[in-house]
Amino acid sequence: MTVFPDILRRPDFVSVRVDEKTYVLEANSDITWSGPGVDVEAQISANGLHIALDASAPIKTITLRWRGSFPAGARFLGDAWERGYGDLEWRGMVAERPLPWYFLATNGTQSAGYGVDTGANSLCNWRVDDGGITLQLHVGCGDSGVQLGGRHLEVATVRQLESEASAFETARAFCRMLCPSPLLPSQPVYGGNDWYYAYGNNSRDSILRDSALISELSPGGDNLPFMVIDDGWQGCRAPENGGPWDISSARFGDMDDVASQMQQLGVRPGLWFRPLLTTANVPDSWRFGRRGGQRHLGGMTLDPSVPEALEFVAEDMRRFREWGFQLVKHDFSMMDIFGKWGFDMGTNPTGNNGWHFADRTRTSAEIIKDFFGTLRKAAGPDVMLIGCNTIGHLGAGLFELQRTGDDTSGYEWERTRKMGINTLAFRMSQHDTFFAVDADCVGLTTHVPWELNRQWLDVLARSGTPLFVSADPKALGAEQKQAMREAFAVAAKPQPTAEPLDWLDTTSPTRWKMGDEIKTYTWSQ
Repeated sequence: MTVFPDILRRPDFVSVRVDEKTYVLEANSDITWSGPGVDVEAQISANGLHIALDASAPIKTITLRWRGSFPAGARFLGDAWERGYGDLEWRGMVAERPLPWYFLATNGTQSAGYGVDTGANSLCNWRVDDGGITLQLHVGCGDSGVQLGGRHLEVATVRQLESEASAFETARAFCRMLCPSPLLPSQPVYGGNDWYYAYGNNSRDSILRDSALISELSPGGDNLPFMVIDDGWQGCRAPENGGPWDISSARFGDMDDVASQMQQLGVRPGLWFRPLLTTANVPDSWRFGRRGGQRHLGGMTLDPSVPEALEFVAEDMRRFREWGFQLVKHDFSMMDIFGKWGFDMGTNPTGNNGWHFADRTRTSAEIIKDFFGTLRKAAGPDVMLIGCNTIGHLGAGLFELQRTGDDTSGYEWERTRKMGINTLAFRMSQHDTFFAVDADCVGLTTHVPWELNRQWLDVLARSGTPLFVSADPKALGAEQKQAMREAFAVAAKPQPTAEPLDWLDTTSPTRWKMGDEIKTYTWSQ
């Protein structure tokens, strides 16, 4: 017997927002609702509830409402617009709480999932209250209405799952339902990244030293470790960390030579970049109109709806591939598009100032997906992609890895606990169902207590997720090297997906089930 509201049915209420006006639509059939210059369709099939839009009016949002009630004591967990910020948790009902993309509900014995398929053509947000469920579909172009020009828009496919399995098992099954075609690494991903000890103060010499260390501590075999060169390698980093990406710092020299030397040392070379920010002299038409074409903190933000700007980005990605890099981490895209971090997006990710992309005929989600697809195509099949500050729900199927939380730290353990452990636990349901989940690095430095970092290293290695270590040479003694060697030996092989056993009760789970073993960690001194 179901105890949760059913939404795979005709919505009880449909409205749209045109400019600054909201219109309640009238039902004119079992599946369509109409208003001035707009028709919304909600068609039920075996695969879910398909939402579609035909409009001559510039539509910003579609809102669907289903009446219903949740069982007493139900608790809820939502996803995030992009990364988590230590704020993912099970909570009681909070009517104003934004629940981007999907949410889960549980009463302790039964659980349910409500969401939209990955790759939707809208930015989707749920809310729950004591009267039912609301789904808001942001179909605008930026913060302006989309101008479809007679084009039929498939907006999203709504899904629902109910289960008597545990909340964690239900979450895994639901994410698998939402993403039928994930793109996954062929082998477990592990290795090094220099950010959390170098923080941009890097060089060819430091990277080759790190590469030699990572290679030395890896278990050998055919699954070689990665060494990722993070921010700092580019030639025009100051005053902000943008491009152009065709020139490197004098500290690095020729990047194809750097990549070749890294491979000779026994690692697979990886590279970081911020694709949409550049100091290159680009045409005004490529510049993001949301900022009026003005320079953004020392760089120009590219508009990803402009085909020539996308080709400019694609050239960078192809160049990285030609240099010999086998993994590319692309970063800051949602900040560069929306001008804010995910924790500031609330129920309206696009803001309230009327901005729009140059191409007003496509939704924000369509433009972002095209941008992600351009990166994927340019990378080719042999270069792995990590999305950071990107929308996982739109990148699933295009990226092998996704950074699912904000930065951990090589300075503050509390930041690692807040960001890293939280996202590892609460987005573990997306691991190997959307992509491989990267909960971020172990910042192995003298600033962070080794006893805490040792446990963070261990839980990542055993979790089945990617493991990256930022190892400051000054912090490495025999004990640290041996712990890294053991962690890499585990992480290099497929592991069962770890389950946070106490995630219903804390934002930083301490009890983890790893295969047949249960381990308890201590995240405070």
